Amino acid sequence: MFYETQVKDYVDLSPDLFEGDLRESIYEQILRNYSNKTTEDLGLVITVLDILTIGEGFKLAEDPSRHYNVEFTLLTFKPELHEVIEGTVSSVTNFGMFVNMGVLDGLVHLSQTMVDQVSFSNTGVLLGSQTGQTLKAEQYVRASIVAVSFKDIRNVKIGLTMRQPGLGALEWLEKSN
Repeated sequence: MFYETQVKDYVDLSPDLFEGDLRESIYEQILRNYSNKTTEDLGLVITVLDILTIGEGFKLAEDPSRHYNVEFTLLTFKPELHEVIEGTVSSVTNFGMFVNMGVLDGLVHLSQTMVDQVSFSNTGVLLGSQTGQTLKAEQYVRASIVAVSFKDIRNVKIGLTMRQPGLGALEWLEKSN
């Protein structure tokens, strides 16, 4: 789920940003510090939306940076258990498929792709043996988040399922209505 998250933090303004407008320099420093970073509390930081307040700056003798107490708003994506997402199949493998949710990819294990017995073809397609349903790259799908791991912050793992009513390839869902 996407969130607007308000944050208060000390921003250490790098000396290469001292020139020019202070607000723009602080904005640039926050982008450097936070963009595409992942934390368990915030999720994935996408961008800085707004700077709300900039406190008085101060300088420490042993540090070339200037320090400001800043309040700002971030746009973040934090996957939530049981959240239903829509995305595009980015790749298909012999163990399942990856779904791009716009900012992160999640894995749908082979056993979670459909209710049917599933086989993987060497052309990169998953095929349901009884229904004839197929899954391949670039298809648009709906899935539910069943697992989220922040164990490695640099590589957040998201597990997905499509084995519940209302989930699967959108073309399957349109045919069933």
